[in-house]
Amino acid sequence: MLESQLEMIDKIGYLLLKKGIIDHKILEQALKVKDADQAKLKRNLAQILVDEFNFDHDLIFREVAVLYAFKELIIHPDDLTEERLKEIKEMMNKHGEEVKKMLIQHRVLPFKYDDKIKDKLILAAVDPTDRNLAKIAYSLNAKKFEVNYIRKKDYEKIISLIVTAENEYLKMIQESAEEFHSVEDETSVNEEELDAEINKSALINLVEAALVEGTRKGVSDIHIIPKSGNKTEIHFRLDGKLQLWHVQENTLPEAVMAVVKDRSKGLDRFEREKAQDGFIQREIDGHIIRFRVSVLPTVGTELKNKFESIVIRILDDRKVIKDLSKLGLTGYAHTAFVKAINQPQGMIILTGPTGSGKSTTLIAALYQVIDPTKNVLTVEDPVEYVIEGARQLKIGHKMNFEQAIRAILRHDPDIVLVGEMRDKETAETAIKLANTGHLTFSTLHTNDAPSAVARLYKMGVEPFLIAYAINIIVAQRLIRKLCDCKKKVTNVEEYVTTAGLDYKDWVNADLYEAVGCERCNHTGYKGRMAIHEALYFTKEIRRIIVRSGEEVDEEAIREQARKDGTASLRESGFEKAKLGLTSIQEVIGATMED
Repeated sequence: MLESQLEMIDKIGYLLLKKGIIDHKILEQALKVKDADQAKLKRNLAQILVDEFNFDHDLIFREVAVLYAFKELIIHPDDLTEERLKEIKEMMNKHGEEVKKMLIQHRVLPFKYDDKIKDKLILAAVDPTDRNLAKIAYSLNAKKFEVNYIRKKDYEKIISLIVTAENEYLKMIQESAEEFHSVEDETSVNEEELDAEINKSALINLVEAALVEGTRKGVSDIHIIPKSGNKTEIHFRLDGKLQLWHVQENTLPEAVMAVVKDRSKGLDRFEREKAQDGFIQREIDGHIIRFRVSVLPTVGTELKNKFESIVIRILDDRKVIKDLSKLGLTGYAHTAFVKAINQPQGMIILTGPTGSGKSTTLIAALYQVIDPTKNVLTVEDPVEYVIEGARQLKIGHKMNFEQAIRAILRHDPDIVLVGEMRDKETAETAIKLANTGHLTFSTLHTNDAPSAVARLYKMGVEPFLIAYAINIIVAQRLIRKLCDCKKKVTNVEEYVTTAGLDYKDWVNADLYEAVGCERCNHTGYKGRMAIHEALYFTKEIRRIIVRSGEEVDEEAIREQARKDGTASLRESGFEKAKLGLTSIQEVIGATMED
């Protein structure tokens, strides 16, 4: 077909062919589809290429927007203020549920009214060629309108911020409006009556609703806590803080616990006297989400009740960070960490309390060094995230953590991840791996980097092994980020001196404090970031450790680390406060005094 003929037949096809985005074969096939569904769907070539041939939506429609002179809205959704999001949301809701559904179905946003022509509505459309746009504008009572093109990913991000996905389980609970009546039994739990409680669909819906809602809200853990008086509280840990989500009244706590156990694998519903671990797997919003379930027996005020506390850890693979630059490592900590993980051997240790993001940092570091030429083995109990390119050992009753550690050397590893150094045997094996030509990653529970050296020493690991096997120890904490509603501090001097700090260190700093809005649940904070203290093992640090007598001189290590350029956790946090990312109060509350 001649180019001139092609241009007359289909301008979009001609343009995409000319730019090398599609070839003649694809074009011919797409034109056949277009001819076939012309009577019914009346799709243009761009829509067919995206729907039928799996072409990237934005790659195709950016060219279409240029061809038909649609302006492109260059938006960074995270930069939109809460006020702007509220305006868009109000415009979407203003004309009723049917209009809102139409907007979502056709992926259109009533973005704003034109700055110059006040009654002209700007519609942001993922597909600016959609034939329904005029009808949508009429439904919004727009006297005049202009269609702009918006990237699909930007549209989806904005929609996720302003339209909350419906939780079908919560809806079922509200629709059924079932009344729960407590079961009275003075001596022990009556299993038949417990079954009657459990079989109420609302209780099953409640547990499923908590899983769905927790995942959508970005919660790290769901806590299910029994209370006296036939009450059960469900708390969400969001940005490191527990928040009450639901109180289930007039229901035996044992019934709620039994529902969780029944819906988990690896848990015995009738066992109420010992700790148990299990897991749940669900598909939520098109993604497979895994939940780690921990059950512990607890003491209640009523002897007839056998109370248990349940904590469900949400393991969402979408949260896995593969890019080291997104971890928040800055300055000396970043330089030292990159240098340490690029050594051919030696040990990288992450230290901090539970939930401080140690595993996230280790996995991001692993992704920097994994390649097909290396055998990467991990020993974790339990395995939280699947790591592409690594062989993750399965821990069970036939091979426990310690046996796996001992066996790993016979499996020809290059890089090893030991989930946690729990005792002397694990620590010694991990350090020997690092000392015999393997790059080894692991974690330890201590307050800061120098005290990790003392912990290993007290475990009974030889000082020379500690000194020469370890490349770096990084202490990590997670601190909350200020929400967009943050307010700039006007009187910096009064603000920092009230916090007990020296004003001369903060003279030119732009500081912000928490305010609170709907978006951050009136906490003033939304999301978290990591702060780090990196103890890189220089010659001087190694020398101090080797010379240790009865105890490791932690203070001497700290002093030398400062000379080398190490910032403490609090100093690292204050750097983030000076950038306006968090508040001084948040840093002080999350870190120990230097």
